[in-house]
Amino acid sequence: MQIQINTDHRIEGSEARDQWARSVVESAVSHLSDHFTRVEVYFTDENAGKGGALALRCKLEARLNGRAPVAVSNDAASFEPALNGGLHKLVRAIEHAIGRADKHAHEERQLPVSDTGSDEFVPSAAPF
Repeated sequence: MQIQINTDHRIEGSEARDQWARSVVESAVSHLSDHFTRVEVYFTDENAGKGGALALRCKLEARLNGRAPVAVSNDAASFEPALNGGLHKLVRAIEHAIGRADKHAHEERQLPVSDTGSDEFVPSAAPF
């Protein structure tokens, strides 16, 4: 699994921050690593040129095996909450995408079991 960290030109790059981000991403998605080849992390400063406090956006994209990529974003005031919030969304989105694909395996449906014990038709009590 590859983990790629990118920042926009307004954020000063740091090897220590990149290593930290890689370790956080790897620990968060390691249980799903069989389902994708790469995770890309993009940090951007949303307040750049406007003045004011730092407002970071963390965009994460996972390249799933044989499926469309999954992308999420999260905004926060600093790197840690931006990355952690984005990872929470990414894990959930990957699990959802994998679960949806597994549902389409076209397994035979289980028919409801009648509790009447007879072969007579009993109308449903559903409101439709």
